[in-house]
Amino acid sequence: MGRHGYDASMKNLPALALAALLVGSLSPLLAQDSGWVNLFDGKTLDGWTAEKGGPPVGWIVKDGCIYRSEKGGNLHSVGTFLNFELEFEWKVDKGVNSGLKYRYSGGVGPEYQVIDDVNGNEAKPKGQAAALYALKAAEGKQVNPFGEWNSSRIVARGNHLEHWLNGKKVVEIEIGSEEWNQLKAESKFKNKPDFGTVAGPIHLQDHGGAAYFRNLRIKKLD
Repeated sequence: MGRHGYDASMKNLPALALAALLVGSLSPLLAQDSGWVNLFDGKTLDGWTAEKGGPPVGWIVKDGCIYRSEKGGNLHSVGTFLNFELEFEWKVDKGVNSGLKYRYSGGVGPEYQVIDDVNGNEAKPKGQAAALYALKAAEGKQVNPFGEWNSSRIVARGNHLEHWLNGKKVVEIEIGSEEWNQLKAESKFKNKPDFGTVAGPIHLQDHGGAAYFRNLRIKKLD
């Protein structure tokens, strides 16, 4: 190995092969610099607890997914987050209603609705897939049916919230805006003054049916 980590034997490699080798050697650093952190390793529930602490109950790892297998209560990330970008994939069995809540505190938090729209128990748009549950419906969405994967993204930065579904932004709102204040006043969260404004865990909801989550990763934002 020569100076600056250069191996003289590399001089005989074709240019494209050498470039690929050098880029590959840098990939761990690039991944680290990206700021993304995996919330699920695909194999264990390390980093997750029951809502009130202790080992998860009713949730298992199945086929590389976090799977709600039986009644046991909600699942929480060990870490808490305020300003972040979160990506995840989800699917549900026929008729199942679940959800992913964030900035969860005092038993409540904004919820990204996870549900089978066609066969589920929420007929109102504010209760259907990708909605900001009970506050604002998802607009212009394309949701895949039960048994198929959907790709989702949440952005929470200060007062700004976004929900994305399958590559399209479907909800956008500003906490404290006239729109927010009106929608909140009309909802069951009207008496929750700190709703959506404090750091909290990522919360996977046990709502009585089979729900699957995978590829959960998060990036903290300033």
